[in-house]
Amino acid sequence: MKKITIYSTPTCHYCNMAKDFFKENKIAYTEANVATDLAKRSEMVERSGQMGVPVIDIDGEIMVGFDKSALSKALGM
Repeated sequence: MKKITIYSTPTCHYCNMAKDFFKENKIAYTEANVATDLAKRSEMVERSGQMGVPVIDIDGEIMVGFDKSALSKALGM
């Protein structure tokens, strides 16, 4: 099982699409709300180099934005 973290904000449409994708495919993930968690926000910027969300970490591989086909590929689907 892959370790997945999604850095997101509650009002981000693409973040919600990514979380829905994980839920629909029964994929466990950890969510970091970077709107309220400054430590996680700093971690996201350090790892991705930018402030845009969503940032998705799949076993250390960083993906910025929601790209369903790239996510499926990264997850071996």
